[in-house]
Amino acid sequence: MRSPRTVLGVLILFLLTPMVAAKEEVVSALSQYRIAITANFDGSEIFVYGAIKREQPPPDERLGVVITIAGPHEPVTVRRKARRAGIWVNTDVVEIKAAPTFYAVASSAPLTQILNDDEDLKHEIRIEEMITSSDTPTDVADAQTFSEALVRIRQRDGLYVETPGTVAIQSQTLFGTQVTLPANLVKGEYTATTYITRDGVVIDKQEKTIRVHKIGLERWIYNLAHEQPVTYGVLAVLIAAVTGWLASAIFRRI
Repeated sequence: MRSPRTVLGVLILFLLTPMVAAKEEVVSALSQYRIAITANFDGSEIFVYGAIKREQPPPDERLGVVITIAGPHEPVTVRRKARRAGIWVNTDVVEIKAAPTFYAVASSAPLTQILNDDEDLKHEIRIEEMITSSDTPTDVADAQTFSEALVRIRQRDGLYVETPGTVAIQSQTLFGTQVTLPANLVKGEYTATTYITRDGVVIDKQEKTIRVHKIGLERWIYNLAHEQPVTYGVLAVLIAAVTGWLASAIFRRI
């Protein structure tokens, strides 16, 4: 006959077992990891796909998948213009320490349904939260409006994109989506992050790197402009002078 202590221990173990959630891990991949920018580059598309690895049946809580692609972070100066004496002049300036040059968010449902505010604040997933997290000066009373203006401008240019409901999930295991990259990408390393959520909480994530680089003449000109700006400036002036002289000579003959 088992002692009361043994029976109590077995009962506690039985009660605690259902409370241990099945561990889930995300395994993701990309259709391409390198993008070459050439003279006729007009954008690209990346297919992000993967699966959720688990050893037990999926929990009952709602599953969510969020995929983000973020470009290189750079400092941004946002200026406010106002009309003074009939002339538009810069009045206030906000320096955002770092903001991604490109940011896309694709999700299996609207973020408000699969991601709670605390998790969004922690992982900085939503576009507005990601920009707000950048350092802004405290001496400007409405600094938030500058961040909002930056978001609007880059959304208009196709650099900040949010597409809820575009990540397809099959059997709570397989998922995939397609993200369009615009033609006005900057070179550098882009980070593709896949999050899986349960009941609004991020339970796992995985990051992949995409390298965007210039090739051919574009790469030579870009490197020359950034590494030897004086030489680049002299060549630009010489090319402009020669082009102007040739145009003048042609018109004289005509």
